[in-house]
Amino acid sequence: MMKHLKKILTIGLLLFVTQTYAQTDKETTVRIVENKTYNFVANSALPMANNDISRIMSTMPGGQSGSMINLTGSQYDVKVTKDSVIAYLPYYGRAYSAPYNASEGGIKFTSKDFTYKKSKNKKGAYTIQINTKDGGRENYRFTLNISQNGYATLTASSVNKQPIVYNGYLDEPKKKD
Repeated sequence: MMKHLKKILTIGLLLFVTQTYAQTDKETTVRIVENKTYNFVANSALPMANNDISRIMSTMPGGQSGSMINLTGSQYDVKVTKDSVIAYLPYYGRAYSAPYNASEGGIKFTSKDFTYKKSKNKKGAYTIQINTKDGGRENYRFTLNISQNGYATLTASSVNKQPIVYNGYLDEPKKKD
């Protein structure tokens, strides 16, 4: 009974978050996705190694166990344009190889050589697959699921790291004056 209640509350919270963070209307979402110029802004991260992350987070001062990590107020995003993908995301989970430079942690890259595959379902939601090819030691596969109101989930995976899911929304890039 308690497990069912927990699942219902989690789904309710996700629906509330969906309503709260939706930043675009249907027309704007269609326009920026079709033009391939948008920013995915991350609000939370959901590592796949939930038990490991919960154990570590619960030992920190003021820490709490739980698998979702709140990123609201951070500047974590993925910028997509016709000729580049720029990612600046934190990473929580198990990495199978460490970067040479400690400042290179997380998922941070600029890619100019990538594949981009877009599909749209009957309800108007998009699924976008982005595969980088110029990452050197590490290339990424991003799967971005976008609802009509701009809410999105991004699954990031690579050979060297466990997959991680980010929840957030699409934002229209700021026009430069």
